[in-house]
Amino acid sequence: MKDQDLIVLHDDDNVAVALRALEADAFVDLNGQRLRVLSPIPAGHKLALRDIAQGAQITKYRQTIGIALRDILAGAHVHVDNVGMPSQHDTEARAYATDTGAVPAKRADTFLGYLRADGQAGTRNYIGVIASVNCSATVCHAIADAFRGDALDAFENVDGVVAITHQSGCGISSAGEGMAVLRRTLTGYARNPNFASVLFVGLGCEVNQIEGLVDLLEASSSRPVRTLVIQDEGGVRDAVARGVAMVREELHAANRATRAPVPASHLKLGLQCGGSDGYSGITANPVLGVAVDLLVRSGGTAILSETPEVYGAEHLLTARAVSAEVAQRLMDKLHWWEGYTEQNGGEMNNNPSPGNKAGGITTILEKSLGAVSKAGSSALKAVYDYAEPVREDGLVFMDTPGYDPVSATGQIAGGANLVCFTTGRGSVFGSKPVPTIKIATTTALFERMRSDMDFNSGATIDGSLNVEEAGARLYDLILEVASGRKTCSEENGIGDREFIPWLRGAIM
Repeated sequence: MKDQDLIVLHDDDNVAVALRALEADAFVDLNGQRLRVLSPIPAGHKLALRDIAQGAQITKYRQTIGIALRDILAGAHVHVDNVGMPSQHDTEARAYATDTGAVPAKRADTFLGYLRADGQAGTRNYIGVIASVNCSATVCHAIADAFRGDALDAFENVDGVVAITHQSGCGISSAGEGMAVLRRTLTGYARNPNFASVLFVGLGCEVNQIEGLVDLLEASSSRPVRTLVIQDEGGVRDAVARGVAMVREELHAANRATRAPVPASHLKLGLQCGGSDGYSGITANPVLGVAVDLLVRSGGTAILSETPEVYGAEHLLTARAVSAEVAQRLMDKLHWWEGYTEQNGGEMNNNPSPGNKAGGITTILEKSLGAVSKAGSSALKAVYDYAEPVREDGLVFMDTPGYDPVSATGQIAGGANLVCFTTGRGSVFGSKPVPTIKIATTTALFERMRSDMDFNSGATIDGSLNVEEAGARLYDLILEVASGRKTCSEENGIGDREFIPWLRGAIM
């Protein structure tokens, strides 16, 4: 229910969301009743629809998002000063319902992609220069920088040469969890269909030896993989010169690749939200959810992630898991995160950032309920570890932190060839070699950051589109971007520094 001032998401909710900034002592009309606003309420924030007693549940989306820390009067601002987390969040009671609903008819959509020999399809055609260790990062960037400007003018089918560098690769155990995750991430990038070929660059004496990476790739990648060791080349200058020559050789082969129609089932879409606000769960995330359902109907894959940001909404996912085993695997991941945050002196409700709270989000429960809506309504088919290769089609989940660059890095390592990123505060993000579509929650944000936002979901509260119509338009944009249309982040040159693996284990 919506009027020009407020939106009530469900009749059972005891809060509404302000569609514009409301002044104290103003009156709002809802269902023919006038309600006096008791204090200033920013746009996107919550207003109490009726008196809420201390200890009572605060409900939004017909779900509990917190409890009242004190009596809250109708018309009051409902936010961090009067809302807290329940004393205990039950992550078991509503699991394993396995209600996946009716399956709609299949679609047969296509996009123009780069079909690879291993059966995958790229949405872009890059060459990657991948560091095995931080010690080779500068050399990787120097090699990639040699192909900026007009250096690729003769190679019209190549999108660029990108350096993939990080802060690890040595000072960790060769057999520990940290090394396993790092190697899985690096080899996952090398297998990503948006790379025509890759060059691994190492120092020579690091723990993460290049030979080990190549051994992991040989059985699973059909694309060219070349190697370069700085110490074997005689130092930085010689290594850069040799690397530039090697990439130049690969450019000729990469340029022979051309776009051709391929089924949309080849799309693996990473789902991200960052800089969320009070509108994220009302506009951008539900709109993306509609697009996800359309992609799934075409046989494609959508990867939901950011495990700490499904905490409090996990029952909405386990209720449509295809099996009790899939539901339990998701619950196991959440329990791990509860212990992980506690060991490090934190709590799961620490997740909403200052920007999230300024935008109207009060608790992690509220944030998660909005975040999960970007997964649409399809059945949850699998749960993957961080950077694990995604082999199932349909909706899947990957265990990642909520920190966007780390989460997207895991998805791309898992095979995502396109990312959709919803934002309410205005995140600027790119993720070479994978294009990122940024989706604004409001028209005001879309207009204010027009050079960074690709899609305006604010039309759903402005009244020009409903959620289903906006989702269908977003899905069309996804196919266009997959076919080569540049995103704002690509036009802005963003994406060369956003590779951030999840660093695990002891640094020694």
